[in-house]
Amino acid sequence: MGAADKKLMSVRVDQTYRGVVAREDHDKVFLLLWVDHHDKAYEWAARKKIEVNPQTGNLQVYEVNAVAPETPAIAAVSTPLFVKLSDDQLQLLGVPLEQLEYIRSLTSMEAFFQSRGIIPEDCYEHLEWIVNDFPFEEVMVLVNENRGTAAQAHDMESALLTPESQKSFVVVEGEDELRRMLAEPLEKWRIFLHPSQRKVVSRRFNGPARVLGGAGTGKTVVAIHRAKHLLKTLPENQSIFFTTFTTNLAADIQDNLRKICSVEEMRRIEVVNLDAWVLRFLREQGFPTSLIYSDQLDETWEEALALSGVNLGLDARFFAEEWTRVLANQGDFSKDSYLFASRIGRGTRLDRGKRLQVWRVFEEFQNLLREKKTRDIDTALYDCRKLLENRYPDGLFQSVSVDEGQDFRNNAYRLLRAIAGPEHQNDLFIVGDAHQRIYKRKATLSKSNVHIRGRSSYLRINYRTTEEIRKHAFALLKGISFDDLDDAYDDGKLCQSLTHGPKPEVNVFKDANAEYEFLINHLRELEERGIGLRSVCVIARTGKILEEYKAQMTQAGFRVYEIKRSKSDDRTFEGVRLATMHRVKGLEFSYVFIVAANDRIVPLISAIDASDEVSREESLTAERCLLYVSITRAQREAFISGYGKLSEFLL
Repeated sequence: MGAADKKLMSVRVDQTYRGVVAREDHDKVFLLLWVDHHDKAYEWAARKKIEVNPQTGNLQVYEVNAVAPETPAIAAVSTPLFVKLSDDQLQLLGVPLEQLEYIRSLTSMEAFFQSRGIIPEDCYEHLEWIVNDFPFEEVMVLVNENRGTAAQAHDMESALLTPESQKSFVVVEGEDELRRMLAEPLEKWRIFLHPSQRKVVSRRFNGPARVLGGAGTGKTVVAIHRAKHLLKTLPENQSIFFTTFTTNLAADIQDNLRKICSVEEMRRIEVVNLDAWVLRFLREQGFPTSLIYSDQLDETWEEALALSGVNLGLDARFFAEEWTRVLANQGDFSKDSYLFASRIGRGTRLDRGKRLQVWRVFEEFQNLLREKKTRDIDTALYDCRKLLENRYPDGLFQSVSVDEGQDFRNNAYRLLRAIAGPEHQNDLFIVGDAHQRIYKRKATLSKSNVHIRGRSSYLRINYRTTEEIRKHAFALLKGISFDDLDDAYDDGKLCQSLTHGPKPEVNVFKDANAEYEFLINHLRELEERGIGLRSVCVIARTGKILEEYKAQMTQAGFRVYEIKRSKSDDRTFEGVRLATMHRVKGLEFSYVFIVAANDRIVPLISAIDASDEVSREESLTAERCLLYVSITRAQREAFISGYGKLSEFLL
């Protein structure tokens, strides 16, 4: 067939299609590499080679006799991208010997991006860290985490066992397994594991473990596969508790678990947002109650302040924050606990006398909750934990998985510790990213009796967004310090995307009508390009603002689907998605339009706690994180627009 590699041969699929298969003479393994029309399949094989890389032990498919794209005459004297690396260093990064000259000929980022599909996939990934200015030594640390054990001699069968090879190849044992695999729905293949993720999924932890990573690095996917993996190690009478912060995120996790788990496995995984589980548990234990939020909670604090007669010149919002951020963080709701509690991070100073007055407001608040048979979430978390410690000292679940861990407070982690029981192997698995903390809640794992003690992993590769979108979004957080969910810091710099595309487009219009017109025209353009509009999401800061855009799109003839707190996205509905910045968290779309990014809306003026400078800065950071989260929902393109005066975050 005129193949460049003697290991390649063709097989007939039908009268039209041919498959390209690789096989070594002494090996019983057949690798199906390519299927195409007869002539195109032969053309592909004429320029491809498959080898086991002697440095990495990985199986690589790459192009022979590759030629770098022509450079414009004005840039012909550009410095080669990898001039600072020796041939030995390039080979350590996985560059095949036959492609050294080609790699040396690349002189621009554009030429390098075009090399994807020409050079081996693992090699491309390693070199992209270099072109993004990561030191060679630092990249080698990442490479060594994922590479196979190099040996004197490799064959394709043994090379298929390395994590990097398994990223690109699926090993099928027999025809029955192949039939079962091909019969699976396409949705099931969308949950992909990178070798670095696979290591985290299968690792045995002697206690709680934490996984960090920026937006799009696959933290939730890792947690989902981890839950399935642990089921194999647990006795059949034991189950896993999988929780996250909101109802719609829990519904999405449930849907994704169904794609990789059997019906029997699903019976052994309880997926629920923590607030809902707490309410149900309290009622099951004989404590009829309801949880109050938002306006109802604010009214209760206003009433408590009025009944107390306290006049410190502080509004009800201050006492609510003091309750959540100081008292609830102590793990004990007693007067002494509050009087001696640390208030670091609270801008308003309180001496002992003023704390006693604050406590009077707290007492009235507790009295009102009892009278109305209600609880705020802090009280509910505490009561739930005390019940568990007294009635179920060994816990209720052998293993607990936590998604969006940055949004949980100390009080919640103490409860999760009680749900899992005393520390034991594979008990708590927490994934999160402080850069996506949008609820102004900050927990420190070690202060919540969750001790990770070095059991921590960091996911560095963004699979969702392009590098241009990632950089644009991350720039919004420049100069802000973020924690690692414990006592150290996470600068978020050890992350990059492997795909590229246009930079996010920022537009400011004279008025709302001009922005509406811009949005409608772009949606029509996407339709004309044959892009399904369910892959498009329009995001606004509040639900009220979103209603205005919903009306405009409906009037223009577009079908729309609003994503709400209480349910997951119905992917069978063909139409534009609408979501607030809070509700879009955890989701992803090909195209994202962030609208009404105006001054006083982003950041939302009513969401800024101006009681003191510390609270104000924390509120502004949460608003920046909201915008960061919204932009990083986009896989291909992001559009950000406003009218009148644009958001200060975008100037």
